[in-house]
Amino acid sequence: MITPVLLCGGSGTRLWPLSRKSYPKQFVPLTGEQTLFQASALRLTGEGIAPPVILTNSDFRFIVTEQLTEIGIDPGAILIEPEGRNTAPAVLAAALWQQARDPDSLILVAPSDHVIPDAQAFRAAIQAGAEAAGAGTLITFGIQPTQPETGYGYLELAEDIPPGDPVPVMLERFVEKPDLDQATRMVQSGRFLWNAGLFLFSPAAMIAAFEAHAPDMIPPVAEALDTGRSDLGFFRLAPDPWAGAEDISIDYAVMEKARNLSVIPYQGRWSDLGGWDAVWRESGQDSDGVALKGPATALECQNTLLRAEDTGQPVVGIGLKDTIVVAMPDAVLVADAARAQEVKTAVAALKAQSAKQAEQFPKDHRPWGWFESLAIGERFQVKRIVVHPGAALSLQSHHHRSEHWIVVAGTAKVTIDGTEQLVSENQSVYIPLGAVHRMENPGKLPMVLIEVQTGGYLGEDDIIRYEDVYARD
Repeated sequence: MITPVLLCGGSGTRLWPLSRKSYPKQFVPLTGEQTLFQASALRLTGEGIAPPVILTNSDFRFIVTEQLTEIGIDPGAILIEPEGRNTAPAVLAAALWQQARDPDSLILVAPSDHVIPDAQAFRAAIQAGAEAAGAGTLITFGIQPTQPETGYGYLELAEDIPPGDPVPVMLERFVEKPDLDQATRMVQSGRFLWNAGLFLFSPAAMIAAFEAHAPDMIPPVAEALDTGRSDLGFFRLAPDPWAGAEDISIDYAVMEKARNLSVIPYQGRWSDLGGWDAVWRESGQDSDGVALKGPATALECQNTLLRAEDTGQPVVGIGLKDTIVVAMPDAVLVADAARAQEVKTAVAALKAQSAKQAEQFPKDHRPWGWFESLAIGERFQVKRIVVHPGAALSLQSHHHRSEHWIVVAGTAKVTIDGTEQLVSENQSVYIPLGAVHRMENPGKLPMVLIEVQTGGYLGEDDIIRYEDVYARD
C-alpha cells in the first residue's frame, strides 16, 4: 500500500497577485475548475493507494479540510507544522509517523502545486518504482525536459533512458539550477531530467537515510511527534522541539548524499507552475498564442496571458505581445512574459512599502467561511461575509467598533448578550459597542450578509473571543 504525503505550505510569490502568503497558489484554480491541491489529491487515489497524509501549517488547516471535503476525500491524517522548516523535517516527520502506524507501507512525498494532466500515466510511473522502493531503494522522479529551463534543478542519469515503460535508472548526481547555456547542453545530451521533487520510499529506508546523513535532525523531529497533540481532528507537532530541526531541503539533507537512490523517468506533461509564463503555457491558447481567463478581451494581441479574476472587472488588452496581465480587485500585474520570474521581486518591493496586497489575499478565509472588504473609509468599513452551512463565528466582543448586519441570503442565528434571534433575508440587526455576540448559519445553504462597521479602530485584532468551536487563540 502506498500512502501519499502531500506538502502544502509555501507562499508562491512568483504567481502574485493571485497567489499570496495568506492564500497561496496550491489553493487556487489556476488551470481548471479544481485547485492545484485538489487535483494533486485526486491524482493520488485509486487501487493500492491509501488516504493521503497532509502536512500544512495552522493558517491553512481549515482550507485543506474544506477543499478535500469538496472532492470527497477523507485524509488519513493532517499534521500541522508549527513553522516552516523546509522539506527535510517534513519528510522525516512523515516517515516517523508512518513507521509507527504502518511500517510495511510505502510513502510517496509530493508537492501539492504541480500540474500533471495524465493521472493514469503518473500512477503507472509510481507503480514502476514500488518494487525497488519496497526493497529499500529511495526513488525520485525525473521529468523529460521539453526545453532548456533555468528555473528547475536537474538529475543526471548514470545511463541512457531505457525505451518502453518506465523503470528505475541509477542516478549519477543532482545539478543545481543552471544558466541557459548549461541547461541547453544538458537537455541536448539526453541524460538529464528535471527534478520534480517527488519521492517514493519505505519509512525504514528514509529513517535509515537520515540516520546516515542527517542524524542531528532525528531527535527534534521525533520529539515534536512524541509530544505533539491532537486538536479538532488535526495533529499539531510540538513547537519547541520542531524549532530545533535544521531548516533544510530533503535534497540537501539526504538525497544528494544517498547511494541507494534511483530515478523513474516520467515522460508525460508536468509543470510546477513556477511563474506566470508557465501558467500561460498550460492554458488554452488561440491561434495567436493568447490565453484568456474571466471577463478578458484581447484585440490584436500575440503570445499574451490576460486574466480577470473578478466578474465585475473586465480587462482589455490591445496590441499586446509577450505580455502577462493579471487583474485582481485590489492589485494588477502587467509584465513582460520574459521577466515572469521577477514577480517575486515586485512582491518584496510591495512588502517594503508595507502594502497589505503583498501578502494578504482580498478574501480572508476563515474556518467558518470568508469575508472581503467592499469599502473602507474614515471610521467605517463595509464587508461581505459568507458563512458555511452549520458554521458559527466565535462568541466575541469589540472594544472599538459597533456593527450592523444585513442578511442578503439565507438566515442568520444571532446571539447578542445572551439573547438569540433569527435574522432572515432582507432583515438586519445592530450589535452595540462592547456587546458579546455570535453569528451562526443554521441552514443548509451558505448564508451571506453585509456588515457595516463604525468606530475609531476597525482592525481585525479588535476581537475578544469568549468561546470558539475552532479552538483559535
